[in-house]
Amino acid sequence: MSDQTITPDPQARPRTAAEIDPYGLTEAEGPSSGRVFNVSDYGEWDDVAEEAAALGEERIVVNMGPQHPSTHGVLRLILEIDGETVTEARAGIGYLHTGIEKNMEFRTWTQGVTFCTRMDYLTPMFQETAFCLGVERLLGITDQIPERVSIIRVLMMELTRVSSHLVAVATGGMEMGATTVMTVGFRERERILRVIEMITGLRMNNAYIRPGGVAQDLPPGAIDEIRDMIPLVQRGLRELEALLNENPVLKGRMVDVGYLDLTGCVALGVTGPILRATGLPYDLRKAAPYCGYETYDFDVITRDTCDAYGRLRIRLDECYESLGIISQTVDRLQATPGPVMVADKKIAWPAQLAIGSDGMGNSLDHIKHIMNNSMEALIHHFKLVTEGFRVPAGQVYQAVESAKGELGVHLVSDGGTRPYRAHFRDPSFNNLQAVAAMCEGGQVADVVVAVASIDPVMGGVDR
Repeated sequence: MSDQTITPDPQARPRTAAEIDPYGLTEAEGPSSGRVFNVSDYGEWDDVAEEAAALGEERIVVNMGPQHPSTHGVLRLILEIDGETVTEARAGIGYLHTGIEKNMEFRTWTQGVTFCTRMDYLTPMFQETAFCLGVERLLGITDQIPERVSIIRVLMMELTRVSSHLVAVATGGMEMGATTVMTVGFRERERILRVIEMITGLRMNNAYIRPGGVAQDLPPGAIDEIRDMIPLVQRGLRELEALLNENPVLKGRMVDVGYLDLTGCVALGVTGPILRATGLPYDLRKAAPYCGYETYDFDVITRDTCDAYGRLRIRLDECYESLGIISQTVDRLQATPGPVMVADKKIAWPAQLAIGSDGMGNSLDHIKHIMNNSMEALIHHFKLVTEGFRVPAGQVYQAVESAKGELGVHLVSDGGTRPYRAHFRDPSFNNLQAVAAMCEGGQVADVVVAVASIDPVMGGVDR
């Protein structure tokens, strides 16, 4: 290494004593930067440490997820924490990449049901009903829907509401370490799913509700099965209430956790049990009735706690109300025979589905009719299934009260056999906006409880 001569820079200022030795300053000179803490007594250390922490600028940012324990799907939470306190919370979504809405533009209107039923896979009947009600409004056949169809749709939606609430309560208990709550909740949900499977042939992704009606009528024995199921589920709900409602450990974990008042709900567009936990009795079944809900006897459950505990109690109470509606639908179904599809054969799905020993498919009588007796029926069946029916140009917004809040669908038709655009307002997507308001200022452990009280399903968010 060669020797080099260092020439002083004439523009450079001389270094101060603080720069040479910041710890050798006299009290009058003061430091050049930062903050100096002088401690003369051992007892002052706690106060000094607290003040130093308050003045510090260091942040700890952690990822809770993407496999977050309190969601049904893949949610990423980005938390900025100070010790155990959450100072900032953000939700990262979009990990499922389903593309359901875009795919619906490349399928017929009837085939669209098989896509939207997969969005929120815990509430499939609500998506199917909202979509079909929107299609029927575009077709102008709302008044032609048979009464029996509307009763069956109400039955299926209320069965789904109970099933969804049971999952919310069961998984919420599991996330807080209450395994018994999960086992009881899923046991009761299984009773609901057995009835749904008996009627539709599937436990989920049913595609049972179709434009113009439903895929098939209730099979023999379904009404008796529903009547037997109702008291068993009510007994299970009482078990859950005994485990949860006045449990001091649970109340300690949930009371005043995930707080969001009415002003916050309105500002963020939050609906469902979260909104009703603020005391506002907003329920589309009462505010904007559909499927004849105005003729059923039920109450809108509210509480005024604005917290996770209130949302839990609302979901349990709503299960009882839904079981009451189910009882009313069973009575009406016995007194209301009739078709389960609109009479217009240019719209009505041509298949006559039935559940046989080999699963669900066309009834043998219908196959004989279209294959042996009527060439016109066979051609009509082929054209309607492969091409679908045409929907007049226009657009419509149709909303229903899902288990999680307002579920809306905006449908646009250009006059063809496929939707020009199908866009859903899924309640989980809107309700997730409340994550920051619910979690910031609380503890890290409370984030799990707050998000579980939202009850988001990411299939409905990432659609």
